[in-house]
Amino acid sequence: MTNPLLQTWDTPFGLPPFETIEDAHFMPAVEATLDTARANIAAIADSEEPATFENTIVALERADEDLSRVLGVFYNMAGADSNPERERLSREFSPMLSAYGSDIAMNEALFARIEAVWAERETLDLTDEEQRLLFLTRRQFVRAGAELEGIAKDRLRSVTERLSGLGVSFTQNLLADEREWYMELAETDLEGLPDFLIDAARSAGEDKGASGPVITLSRSLIVPFLQFSPRRDLREQAYAAWSARGMNGGDTDNRAIAAEILALREERAGLLGYDDFASFKLETEMAKSPAAVRELLMKVWEPARTKAEEDGARLAAMMHNDGTNGDLEPWDWRYYSEKRRQEEHDLDETALKPYLQLDRMIEAAFDCANRLFGLEFKPLDVKLYHPDVRAWEVTRNGEHMAVFVGDYFARESKRSGAWCSAMRSQREGVRPIVVNVCNFAKPPKGRPALLSYDDARTLFHEMGHGLHQMLSDVRFESMSGTSVARDFVELPSQLFEHWLEVPEVLTTYATHAETGEPMPDDMRDRLLAASTYDMGFQTVEYLGSAIVDLEFHAGEAPEDPMAMQAEVLEEIGMPKAVGMRHATPHFAHIFSGDGYSSGYYSYMWSEVMDADAFAAFLEAGGPFDADVAKSLERNILSAGGTQEADAAYIAFRGQMPTVDALLKGRGLDLLE
Repeated sequence: MTNPLLQTWDTPFGLPPFETIEDAHFMPAVEATLDTARANIAAIADSEEPATFENTIVALERADEDLSRVLGVFYNMAGADSNPERERLSREFSPMLSAYGSDIAMNEALFARIEAVWAERETLDLTDEEQRLLFLTRRQFVRAGAELEGIAKDRLRSVTERLSGLGVSFTQNLLADEREWYMELAETDLEGLPDFLIDAARSAGEDKGASGPVITLSRSLIVPFLQFSPRRDLREQAYAAWSARGMNGGDTDNRAIAAEILALREERAGLLGYDDFASFKLETEMAKSPAAVRELLMKVWEPARTKAEEDGARLAAMMHNDGTNGDLEPWDWRYYSEKRRQEEHDLDETALKPYLQLDRMIEAAFDCANRLFGLEFKPLDVKLYHPDVRAWEVTRNGEHMAVFVGDYFARESKRSGAWCSAMRSQREGVRPIVVNVCNFAKPPKGRPALLSYDDARTLFHEMGHGLHQMLSDVRFESMSGTSVARDFVELPSQLFEHWLEVPEVLTTYATHAETGEPMPDDMRDRLLAASTYDMGFQTVEYLGSAIVDLEFHAGEAPEDPMAMQAEVLEEIGMPKAVGMRHATPHFAHIFSGDGYSSGYYSYMWSEVMDADAFAAFLEAGGPFDADVAKSLERNILSAGGTQEADAAYIAFRGQMPTVDALLKGRGLDLLE
């Protein structure tokens, strides 16, 4: 069998040849490229030549390029368009790749060569980027257990491999729960729902093979249902299913998996000499310590909780006026908050949504990228992994910069959320293939896709990550694009969200789906004036998850994570009517892998910087100031991980900001 994954891709811009790739190709391709990578590693470790930066550090950097190419295709497809075979392969690849990583990290001969180069670093006349690669490579090996011996080394290998498999299981269980549940709606249940939601529910019903409209656990369906349905019983039913993901009992229950993950992470940290997993994980981040994270989160928690409690009391009064007695519940908040928003800001989402067409918001993001960084986006007619997915060539002054892939619609085969990834990352002589994935409701055939304002912000957020990848200009792939500290990686994404709020952007691109007329000035002004509306709720639901994440990892691992979650929320005074954004059994950020474990706070850490960074534009010539954009690209977007994150930010802005900018941006500064 000719395996296209093992051939040279004679395709536009080296895109994977999706039309010829079959699931049966992946295992042979991974096995073959793993063998090649292992042979390359052995050649480096067993070389009789004296260790040098080129024959050891650079050779190690490039040892598994073929494997990375294959996995770049597989994991993008497994996340965005999974099926039972890809789920099976994910489970099989996990221990294989974990063992490969452990073999490298614990290869004594290889580490000895790295140490030899490290010992001579002052005499090697390395560039700044080369020095950084050497430092990061050695640190990675040490943190992976290269200095351990005997039983401790063997145990760490076992722990690492087990954690890898558990993360895959957690993700697949969550996807299964999200895929299986839906709530059918009778025609009478549609009363009070806006047309855009009814259309999306009918489309979802067709996808499910149901006889009528349905509400699924896709955020783009369930959130507007909770906002607009006057049927409290149906809201409660939908919210119960949404919040119960991963804890429905049976084979897809994630509670025991979460407990085991936390215990193994604690053991891993102990083997490496750390007091707890959070101390281990945060050592390489900007925050550095659990204490610094806790200080930030609690500074914001108190004013956010105060605001949420004030808002909750007003919503409860509205509910009681409607004749519903009892306490305001989590399935009530969005419904009455939407009513209050309409009253106070005269903002009706049913009137707003037609102005936020998906295609126009994509154009808006592209135009901002052009005005800031000179990028141009040309549609590509290429075969991709799903019919809904599209691609653009990105150029600047005629020079190829990247291929950008957009996968915007929710479907059963896609995990929830939104993310940016790369099928191919930038390195010297190689330009990236960047992917943005979202889960917007797909409209009926022939109708434009309409976004909520939060959806549009998500689109800009992921484009910000995309720009970080597309503008990367470094020599080594391991430091390119978003390969930066976790609490720094959200700066470019959250910063780019600000351009959606620029009035001239909305005036130009927020045009009505039927009439083509621009959003009226008064609607635009009311929309922007409401930017901090319900911020108490939004901040509290996020912080509840971030604080639980930190406490899970900043001490002894709990035997019962659900009990500890309840204890932490009670201790901080979590308002009863506000649910966690991500409860433990569906907290994929921290349990699907190590990426955001002890690091969910990073969105807020980065937000401290993004408000200050956007202020740099406003203090200069305006939101599209050319000099500030060049500085942002030079010091942050193109630089990847070639220097410490705080040094990169200071190079751009001159100093680090304080939490005051965050509180002001969220409208919480007057509540301290």
